[in-house]
Amino acid sequence: MKQRRTTVRAELVGGLTTFLAMSYILAVNPELLGSAGMNKSAVFTATVLAAIVGCLLMGLVANFPVALAPGMGLNAFFTYTVVQEWHIPWQTALAGVFVAGILFILLTLSKLRDQLINLIPSALKYAVSAGIGLFIAFSGLQTSGIIVANKSNAVALGNLHNPTVLLAIFGIVVGVMLVTANVTGGIFWGMFITAAVGMIFQIIPLPTGIVSGIPSVQPIFGQALTHLTDINSFQMIIVILTFFIIGLFDTSGTLVGVATEAGMVNHDTGEVKGVGKALFSGALATTIGAIFGTSPTTAYVESTSGVAVGARTGLSSVVAAALFVVAAFFSPVLTVITSAVTASALIIVGILMLSNVQYIDWTKFEIAVPAFFTMIMMLLTYSISEGLAVGFIFYPITMTVKGRWREVNALMWTMMVVFILYFTFVA
Repeated sequence: MKQRRTTVRAELVGGLTTFLAMSYILAVNPELLGSAGMNKSAVFTATVLAAIVGCLLMGLVANFPVALAPGMGLNAFFTYTVVQEWHIPWQTALAGVFVAGILFILLTLSKLRDQLINLIPSALKYAVSAGIGLFIAFSGLQTSGIIVANKSNAVALGNLHNPTVLLAIFGIVVGVMLVTANVTGGIFWGMFITAAVGMIFQIIPLPTGIVSGIPSVQPIFGQALTHLTDINSFQMIIVILTFFIIGLFDTSGTLVGVATEAGMVNHDTGEVKGVGKALFSGALATTIGAIFGTSPTTAYVESTSGVAVGARTGLSSVVAAALFVVAAFFSPVLTVITSAVTASALIIVGILMLSNVQYIDWTKFEIAVPAFFTMIMMLLTYSISEGLAVGFIFYPITMTVKGRWREVNALMWTMMVVFILYFTFVA
């Protein structure tokens, strides 16, 4: 602790702050994966277990002030694209998450780790993150009824006289106000206030209790392993690649960002001390989380809130893990967490992810085109993987026409061919 200029008190406060900032996932993840046909109570427990394991690994193995839990964006891809659009059973989708986790582990143990991360152009990394932000924000607007389907214009404004829609709008306004005011755990407290107002006005039914035993994870536990043999299609390869690629630079990007905030980056070499162990922890957490029964586990950018109040070591992550243990006993409260309540979390997280567009060089058309199509196609096709595919196809094309084909590495050419084959024979 002396080396990183921190104290036990600062780590405790940092862990609590990070937990509050990311605790919304305990309500949002069961809601999203429940839409994939999974048992919501079991998903709640799987989410808690994945977060506990991830935080402990990051704290005890990597000594990093970063908390992990099932990631936003990837859980939406799991539900809306893989299960609902492609009609892949959630059990098979979990098997895909498990395989992606194994690939991630193998990568972190090899010398290719840093090279592979760097082979994906920065502009596409930022575009994917921003595109996922648009995707989950739209999901929040749609599931809450604020945006509805329309035969003439594809989408339209929902019924603003519907109490559920009004509650969702209220929640968004409250959440935005709290986050804008830099209130610790603003997303969580916004959901709390929205749920309370919903119960007061009888829009949301009261919970049957507050504290209870931990729900059984049995309905979904181990399904990833028993359905590995179902991975027998080109479509599942695309699913695994998407989980792997997004999980890779989502976790690596967050780790670098948090490490920079914590002053853990060597300014001369740009090296982040211990990033290898941190990536390994994230990869192992994803693999174990899949066995528990949840979508990929990733590093949370909300960890920067803990760093901002003094967290510098893995102790803050261990504290966050302990708080997730406590949270496991409050599952009855989840019955009041409806789509109207989670809408604000999805939209605010989407806005935060969209901020990555500032790092894209929009003055260079050969860069702007693939970045734009990555983002817009994720939103309009309602598919993260298809948006990713279109962007990866356009990048080699525009770079070649511009005369910069030498800057396009073998991975990008390979991905272009893979995704063209996907659109030709699968999509």
